[in-house]
Amino acid sequence: MQTFLEALLLGVVEGLTEFLPVSSTAHLMLVGDMLGFEGPPGKTFEIVIQLGAILAVCLVYWRRLWGATVGIPTDPRARAFVRNVILAFLPSMVAGALLYKYFQQMLGAPMVAAVALVVGGVAILVIERMAKRVRVSEVEDFTPRLALAIGLCQLVSMIPGVSRAGATIMGALVLGVERRAAAEFSFFLAIPTMLGATVYSLYKNWETTSFDGGAVIAVGFVAAFFAALIVVKAFVAFVGRHGFAPFAWYRIVFGGLMIALLLMR
Repeated sequence: MQTFLEALLLGVVEGLTEFLPVSSTAHLMLVGDMLGFEGPPGKTFEIVIQLGAILAVCLVYWRRLWGATVGIPTDPRARAFVRNVILAFLPSMVAGALLYKYFQQMLGAPMVAAVALVVGGVAILVIERMAKRVRVSEVEDFTPRLALAIGLCQLVSMIPGVSRAGATIMGALVLGVERRAAAEFSFFLAIPTMLGATVYSLYKNWETTSFDGGAVIAVGFVAAFFAALIVVKAFVAFVGRHGFAPFAWYRIVFGGLMIALLLMR
């Protein structure tokens, strides 16, 4: 029963933090370490609960995603949408394949994630003050260069604690994208990015991957799905009213706590 409760908690943590600029990796590292969670062999649990978060985004935006897919042959804006997501995904796809072992090694360094949380929080506060000029307010209006530039910003998130959502959203704001469009593009970009990372991780860890703990995995998957569903629906409205500063201060406090706990060991 304890293992199921831990899987439930970690699934909720994944779902709540994956699409916020607070780093799901850092949260899972700290919470999992504090719980002493031991899931199925390999990285099966962590991989599958990410799929739960992806499914939540697909459900919330299914009309827009479906419209873009079926509109490719006839609708220029649908083609622009798909083009922009693909272009932004390409840098992470290439870097992930070439530097996989290096970034996996960093996942075993919680202090790196803790420091990155604090530094990233400060960076968000600075960017919130600087990025005032809005030039683009719709994903379909991104130029290929802008989409690729946001994709390059996402590369920074391969450092644990930086946050994929934080890197893409803040990069988009600096490049003149409106808050809502920046957040939504981060959601759309997460779909191929996380799906690609999941498939590649399964491929690299296939020999040690086990689905023997299927029930534990299922609990984490469902928890991540429903938690992400809540976040994705509420996040855009929240940042529209309050901006990203609350997440920055949260990162600084949580990162500082994480550093303190690590130093006390």
